[in-house]
Amino acid sequence: MNNTEKLDAIRLYIYNIFSNDTSGHDYYHMKRVAKMAKTIAEQEGANQFIAEAAAWIHDVGDRKLFANSSNEINKLNEFLLTINCTSDQLKQIKAAVRDVSFSKGRIPVTQEGKIVQDADRLDAIGAIGIARTFAYGGSKEQPIWDNNTKDNTSVQHFYDKLLTLKDLMHTSSAKEIAEERHNFMENYLNQFFQEW
Repeated sequence: MNNTEKLDAIRLYIYNIFSNDTSGHDYYHMKRVAKMAKTIAEQEGANQFIAEAAAWIHDVGDRKLFANSSNEINKLNEFLLTINCTSDQLKQIKAAVRDVSFSKGRIPVTQEGKIVQDADRLDAIGAIGIARTFAYGGSKEQPIWDNNTKDNTSVQHFYDKLLTLKDLMHTSSAKEIAEERHNFMENYLNQFFQEW
């Protein structure tokens, strides 16, 4: 398989896992992150195949999404071998995915890892990020907001995570996009509290 065929196979694999997700971590999230990672990789002179492949699979095995995360990762690794990813490609893809998660609090070592982390974080902010926040909160039975107990509400998530992401971007391409999306969220929150 050439790299285009590998990406097609990965896309289908991800569709089969995430097409019914209602937590904001659905197939379309993966697709947006993959597209953004490819674009940033092109602008930053990184390996586009590694960045895009890693972006497609970045949520496979995430503990908040899978009951048995290690089993999902093992199945993914087997799948990547069946589509003839080279040992070097496997190594680079795994390195790019390893530290993407916000909750791990790590900075990826590779340029492609930084790009995937940027792309994933960009999808967490702006208009889509707002929609995903409330979708995830609803899937976890979180209230939208509560004046008395702000903890564990969807709106508090903006302050705990989303409003911090603009300053955590690695690439100049992502920083530019993040600025606009961050401003949109601030305007949204101002409107939200006016209406609340």
